[in-house]
Amino acid sequence: MIKIEEVFKFNNKDTIVVGCSTGPDSMALIDMLLKVRDKYNLFLIVAHVNHNVRVESYDEAIYMRDYCLKNNLVFETMTIESYGDDNFHNEAHNIRYNFFESLVNKYNANYLMTAHHGDDLIETVLMRIVRGTNLRGYGGFHEVVDKGNYKIVRPLIHFTKAELEKYDIENNIKYYIDASNDKDKYTRNRYRKYVIPFLKSEEANVHNKFLKFSKNIQEVNSYIEKEKEKAIKQCVLNNKILIDEFLKEDLFIQKEILYQILNVFYEDDLILLNDRHIDLILKIVNGKKSNVSINLPNSVEAKRSYNTLELSRNSDIICSYEVEFDNYVLLPNNHIIESVTEESSNSNYICRLSSEEVVLPLIVRSRKIGDKMKVKNMNGSKKIKDIFINSKVPVDLRDSWPIVVDSSGKIVWIPGIKKSIFDKNKNDNYDILLKYS
Repeated sequence: MIKIEEVFKFNNKDTIVVGCSTGPDSMALIDMLLKVRDKYNLFLIVAHVNHNVRVESYDEAIYMRDYCLKNNLVFETMTIESYGDDNFHNEAHNIRYNFFESLVNKYNANYLMTAHHGDDLIETVLMRIVRGTNLRGYGGFHEVVDKGNYKIVRPLIHFTKAELEKYDIENNIKYYIDASNDKDKYTRNRYRKYVIPFLKSEEANVHNKFLKFSKNIQEVNSYIEKEKEKAIKQCVLNNKILIDEFLKEDLFIQKEILYQILNVFYEDDLILLNDRHIDLILKIVNGKKSNVSINLPNSVEAKRSYNTLELSRNSDIICSYEVEFDNYVLLPNNHIIESVTEESSNSNYICRLSSEEVVLPLIVRSRKIGDKMKVKNMNGSKKIKDIFINSKVPVDLRDSWPIVVDSSGKIVWIPGIKKSIFDKNKNDNYDILLKYS
């Protein structure tokens, strides 16, 4: 019999938000927590997200509500009313975790627990190896993530899905199965159906091997991060690399420093860079020419001046604009935003607003440093920079992408990408209908 106390050390009066669907994994987790609730005086809050993509979702939400009522658990739920044009899983993940974090803050919880298990870790590690990532990414997800005021904990990472399903059967726990988990169109499902069974046929406890691999990678990355930070203090001054000090560092650390500095310009989207670009930078650092520069993607320049190297962006070509919207505007990216009288679509290319909630006239402009928007169906504000990253907007398009604001400065729409809390549904009252094309 699985016992959660064997893998997680509880403290008296812990407050825990539990991300809980009605699947076998999360129902097993909440049952395990109920078994130790009185022993540790735990305050448990069940957080349930109705993804609103299956008919069964509403029945599952009702079941979860009744389950919590029966077991004297606080029940918090939200329904995702609509999705944009982003990757579904990525967008749903962001909405879920924004909701979870709002509950952590609401109840001053010290833990957020999710039901990720050992098989999930195997899938994640394999997918990242195949797709390619950095050292940190190859480690998959962490068992414990320190968020400062709370920790995300995945206590079931030590167990397989089969072990959790066996636990449910032994404890007569009802759960629901999401039929979409069998569809081959999702990458993770293909790993789950075809790769994981093969690995387990080779080694029944392969999940423990992957857990060890993950922790080893995380430990190595943690060490490298500390060494990199120490090196940066020695060889970076006023955003300039001191070449003599830089060359004293190991080649791997040199590359890590360059990637960290370049990350400022590429906003975590380093796909535009490859080893060739790093090698070019290292070539001018190691070369004999005291004044030389190279151009990198997205108008970034690496310039050596005697014993210093500076990375900067050529600001002359960055597209900056601001225009007052009056029924129609032609944008620098050759798209248009126009007022229309009728539109059945509910995509991110359409925005419905009420003039009672925004200050007219509307303004269309390029993004500014620190821009934030209150995103529809999410709690709190989100940085425009992070929205671009999550939506995989190419870096070279971000500076010219249109941002629609009202005259008070509130961002009301990122055309084609995300809607704000000011966007109205088709059946709501609105008098402004905008289309991006």
